[in-house]
Amino acid sequence: MTLPLIQFVDIKKNFGANQVLKGVNLSIYKGEIMVVIGKSGTGKSVLLKHIIGLVYQDSGELLIDGKPLHTLSKKERLFFKKELSYMFQENALFDSLNVFENIALPLSETSQDTRSIIEQKVNTRMFQLGLGPIGKKFPSQLSGGMRKRVALARALVTDPRVVLFDEPTTGLDPVRKKKVHTMIKEYQEQFGFTAVIVSHDIPEIFDVAQHIALLDEGKIIFEGTKDDILHSRSDTVNAFIRGDEQLCPADS
Repeated sequence: MTLPLIQFVDIKKNFGANQVLKGVNLSIYKGEIMVVIGKSGTGKSVLLKHIIGLVYQDSGELLIDGKPLHTLSKKERLFFKKELSYMFQENALFDSLNVFENIALPLSETSQDTRSIIEQKVNTRMFQLGLGPIGKKFPSQLSGGMRKRVALARALVTDPRVVLFDEPTTGLDPVRKKKVHTMIKEYQEQFGFTAVIVSHDIPEIFDVAQHIALLDEGKIIFEGTKDDILHSRSDTVNAFIRGDEQLCPADS
């Protein structure tokens, strides 16, 4: 039986008196696109922060390739973190750097590559993502959709095994949202990375997802495929998909 690449086992997390995660169980497999949906403030971004190591659980286990994260050696943890990449909600591009410099930043900060190798890697990613002509432009000169593409190129320049997407279409109109979803799906198929996407784009994001998890009241109350969620008999799941007021996610 194939082990999950990343597995949450009864993960609980409090921030003061606020219990955000109340025993999360979730399995993410190598090479899949996992989409996590749920209301604002339910802890979706906190899940991502556990994976990347910005937040640590109060109890439960986070397993990497079947091994509890806390049992990994310092070297093994660093190696796993180098295999992770994060595409932030607001892109987090630096206005003072041009497109080329923004994409090169992860390599410049963390790798031992020479300048010429970094330039080669950046140029390759820019070509693959259709960014070749805009290397000297600055983020302020780009459309929202093009800035998303630059952010994705930066996320992929390190050849990550896992890419985490936190609300990747925030601030975009429906047409550009669809383009970003398509872009993520196409490049995931091309590069083979494992994707974990936190999203409010219901039901559009279902066309991208291979597996979907619904986080509600601090727990995963549904996990399955697009067909599974669309044919669910759960009143809570169906209410969320319909956008009923009591479960409808607020903008974030």
